[in-house]
Amino acid sequence: MAKIILTTDVANLGGPGDIVEVKDGYARNYLLPRGYAIVASKGAEKNVQTIRRTQETRRIRDLDHAKEVKNQLEQLGTVELVAKAAEGSKKLFGSVTTGDIVAAIKAAGGPLLDKRIIETGGHIKTVGKHQVSAKLHPTVEAGVRLEIKAGQ
Repeated sequence: MAKIILTTDVANLGGPGDIVEVKDGYARNYLLPRGYAIVASKGAEKNVQTIRRTQETRRIRDLDHAKEVKNQLEQLGTVELVAKAAEGSKKLFGSVTTGDIVAAIKAAGGPLLDKRIIETGGHIKTVGKHQVSAKLHPTVEAGVRLEIKAGQ
């Protein structure tokens, strides 16, 4: 059995900062390569509080907090995001990621969100206006208007 410290939420195992024991192969082949966990050591155990603090800033605590974040997102209006595109074309080089969207929301004065709660409904590969949603709570979902602009 391997003793590890989780860095993110893992289904049926625990949350960030939890110290758990799992089978060696599960830790070595799945959790560690994906960055979901780190090997538990004396130095790493000291970092547990830091891991928990960073995750807590992004976590939606309860229904009231989810509604508050939804209001903040709706007050932003249209969030602008600059992405690389071919000159004179509407097609982007690559696609816009959920991480790009979270960074654009934060830059527009919005709350810091976890990129895993953003739902794009498919790949965003064109310049223009798009609608994405943020699943803040099982009963609260906020829509975000996104405008992708061509840039270098």
